[in-house]
Amino acid sequence: MISTKGRYALRVMLDLAEHDPEEYVPLEEIALRQGISKKYLETILKNLVQKDMLQGVRGRGGGYRLTREPKDYSVGEILELTEDTLAVVACLKEDAEFCKRRSYCKTFPMWEKLNKMTHDFYFGITLEDLM
Repeated sequence: MISTKGRYALRVMLDLAEHDPEEYVPLEEIALRQGISKKYLETILKNLVQKDMLQGVRGRGGGYRLTREPKDYSVGEILELTEDTLAVVACLKEDAEFCKRRSYCKTFPMWEKLNKMTHDFYFGITLEDLM
């Protein structure tokens, strides 16, 4: 399940994708359009800037803008930055401990297939597709 933070991050990235790529969009404008509190939005934007998904400038004329073209951002990439994991079950997380039942678990192949489908779905959609 995708958290509020993940959904908001995706909305913010889409909001910025719909603006002039050369202009910085003020936090206040994004917050107002998206109906997200400025304080909560600041934490999301800070994370996206730290991961080089956005460029931020403080002060007069400042704000946020994308660092790449909308076609170069996948939904999966954005969600992976905000969610702990996109794995559908704990045993498929990247940092999961090896499960000794894996070799004979009758449900593992099903979870593995669903995990791949989910991954391929999210990584197959770009911001440009959503625009």
